[in-house]
Amino acid sequence: MDIDTLKQRLGRPATRLVAGGFRPTEGVDESWLGRVYLFAPDEDLPLDAAGQPMLPIAQFHLPSLIPPTPSLDGVRVLTLFMSRRFPEPFEPMGDNWLIREYGEHDTLVRKALPVPDSPLKAFPVKPHPVERDCPLWDGGGVPLELEREVLARMRAGEIESYYDLTTHCYEHKFGGFPSFCQAGVEPQEGFEFVFQVSSDAKINLNVVDSGSLLFWRHPQSGEWAFYYDFY
Repeated sequence: MDIDTLKQRLGRPATRLVAGGFRPTEGVDESWLGRVYLFAPDEDLPLDAAGQPMLPIAQFHLPSLIPPTPSLDGVRVLTLFMSRRFPEPFEPMGDNWLIREYGEHDTLVRKALPVPDSPLKAFPVKPHPVERDCPLWDGGGVPLELEREVLARMRAGEIESYYDLTTHCYEHKFGGFPSFCQAGVEPQEGFEFVFQVSSDAKINLNVVDSGSLLFWRHPQSGEWAFYYDFY
């Protein structure tokens, strides 16, 4: 396997999401961090296990995010809510975090439902395609075959480090690979990594200590899995 092939096989396309820097349209095709304004007609803010409104973390218009996410075929809008206290890693969805999915034919209405004293600042996000997002060497995700190829090239002196071959997006993103801070921990087999929301001073989000909120989805069951870690 030559170096160019190895580089290509290590990476996946992703979409980096950058908050702010442009005037929002407030349209139904716009993605946001720190704000959700699209709901089904009968929906309100979800409540957490303590009966308090969850914080609106994100609203994503999926057709605008490149590349398409196969496990979300048919989903047009996705919204994310979370309790003020972060859920436990891999805690089931419902009591302290919630993702809502809306298809092409679902009716959505615009609602202004602010959460009192929310620490989050709302910004629209702009997608930036990433050609190759690669797994972290010590975070898991590098297939054994490719790991052996990388180690062989290091022993041969062709490269000094795995990171001579790869790039990784640590920011908000759809697709690619999760940005683990510690050694990677993934949900049970069959789940596919979908997106992450990372610590960001602009939206006033700090995941404990510069960590990221990581989300996987099972393409057959539609079940979501959530994990986070930090430095």
